[in-house]
Amino acid sequence: MDARFTRMDHHDGISRYGASLMAAVAPFADVTMLIHDERQLALLPDLPWVKISSPLSPRELFVARQVNKLGADLVFCPMQTMGSWGRKYPLVLTLHDLIYYEHPAPPGFLPAPVRVLWRLYHKAYWPQRMLLNRANVVATISETTLALMRKHQLTKRPIRIIGNAPQGERTPRDPAVVPEKSLAYMGSFMPYKNVETLIRGMAELPDFTLNLLSRITPERRAELVKLIPARATVVFHNGVSDAEYDELLLRTTALVTLSKAEGYGLPLVEAMALGTPVIVADTPIFREVGGEAARYVPADSPTEFAQAVRALDAPGIWAACSTASVAQAGTFSWDASARELIAIAQELRATS
Repeated sequence: MDARFTRMDHHDGISRYGASLMAAVAPFADVTMLIHDERQLALLPDLPWVKISSPLSPRELFVARQVNKLGADLVFCPMQTMGSWGRKYPLVLTLHDLIYYEHPAPPGFLPAPVRVLWRLYHKAYWPQRMLLNRANVVATISETTLALMRKHQLTKRPIRIIGNAPQGERTPRDPAVVPEKSLAYMGSFMPYKNVETLIRGMAELPDFTLNLLSRITPERRAELVKLIPARATVVFHNGVSDAEYDELLLRTTALVTLSKAEGYGLPLVEAMALGTPVIVADTPIFREVGGEAARYVPADSPTEFAQAVRALDAPGIWAACSTASVAQAGTFSWDASARELIAIAQELRATS
């Protein structure tokens, strides 16, 4: 399992997805992790590992030469970019979303040359088709992304859902305990995340605090600070630990996001698993993840966002949303995702 997309200091969505899936698969199969830097091990499960070249290295085109020596029955990559030239093993590649076709700005942590290639790559669908068609099976994480892949005919290969899920062993909060008047946002600050509307909505919520939890560059923070309404309270945490994140979720009124595009929306299910209601943009993917438990608002309406927060103050509403959230989060399971990957491995082995 390709763990080279694991971060070295804190998880992002891809990093957490890969690490969680590896841990879930390990009870069912002999798993070897592919890393490119031993610092990645701090965020990975305690499993056998092999160090190979970086996925951002020019050697990636020929990385199969390194992997062939390991005699794998199957190689799973949580991204679609793993090199495959000359491979001698079945390969599963993963496509999480199609966000960057509509919102082409690349993630800031990528090196400048890679960001240029990123923009060029997302100007048309044919490069994506070339990448995905190199696999035996293509995985994705949601029915929403699966539908988009079929709409744009992104691959001739079978597509299977190996979904995201909340972390296990989490005790939900007591729905009878009144939450504090705060809101939590977990996610990046890229333009499509639409944090601006959350901040503007705080003008109508002067008794609430909006906690922006993720790391942020000084430049982006300065842009957002200018938007904070006069009476609003917005706190930039610039990164929190997993323990700090859970502690805040266990006392806040709601997790909020008005992101206009997601492949899944992991913060939603993380919050719901702890019994924290979620207020989110009314998009197909959030409908899929949030079900009947989430509260939906138009992505560009600060007023309707504030109204949704206020609606949780009505007698019995917050407690009912908390209970429904736990039930909805329970429909997602890393064990189910692990079993799906094992099934794919068995099928490919039987036909090889």
